[in-house]
Amino acid sequence: MKKVYIVGAGPGDPKLITVKGLETIQKADIIIYAGSLVNPALLKYSKKGTEIHNSAHMTLDEVLEVTIAGVKVKKNVVRLHTGDPSMYGAIQEQIKPLNDLGIEVEVIPGVSSVFAAAAALNLEYTLPDVSQTLILTRMEGRTPVPEKEKLHLLAQHQTTMAIFLSVGMIQDVVDELLKGGYSIDTPIAVVQKASWPDQKEVVGTLADIAEKVKDANINKTALILVGDVLKKEFSLSKLYDPSFTTEYREAKK
Repeated sequence: MKKVYIVGAGPGDPKLITVKGLETIQKADIIIYAGSLVNPALLKYSKKGTEIHNSAHMTLDEVLEVTIAGVKVKKNVVRLHTGDPSMYGAIQEQIKPLNDLGIEVEVIPGVSSVFAAAAALNLEYTLPDVSQTLILTRMEGRTPVPEKEKLHLLAQHQTTMAIFLSVGMIQDVVDELLKGGYSIDTPIAVVQKASWPDQKEVVGTLADIAEKVKDANINKTALILVGDVLKKEFSLSKLYDPSFTTEYREAKK
């Protein structure tokens, strides 16, 4: 029996898929791709005769039906997710019923939009003496979040934050961040469609970002980044400090 592959397609630029992910697409007999987010340019790498399904028009049961039917006739089935499947990918609800049927699933990681957004801004999330922690989260919307993960509670840590699936509620995000203790002049950025040709970046502070996002007509497919790392003021790392001894280098006197 064939295994099912769940592949991270990357953030948008088709060149940002991993080599392993690309090779899996090339061998696929059936591809079910998240058409609302995955760049369809990736489908051109599939072989002639590959059966293509757009999951944007499918329910979970329909996705599983196509997947199971393909496996039963020994076809290579690829489920193509945006970014990295582990982030808001809804993959466990696919993996469990397949595993329950004895169908093996292999997940192939991809480049997340959180890293493509950082690249768009030449940003380092973990700057010495500024922040060594990155929180990946989302604002509560139609999908709730656990009570202990409310945005204002996470904001109390004053770390770097990357907020997914929330730009349509940007003013609510700002209000929650302020409630959590970020100052009104905390830098914040919004990157829409990171790595796509029509990528947009908006940079501001908690005081003005909501208006800037509105003016840029950004209401979906964007990541919100917040924290003092955006100021790009930092201490030098110890890794290359000549006075710092490492496993590979003695400190210079």
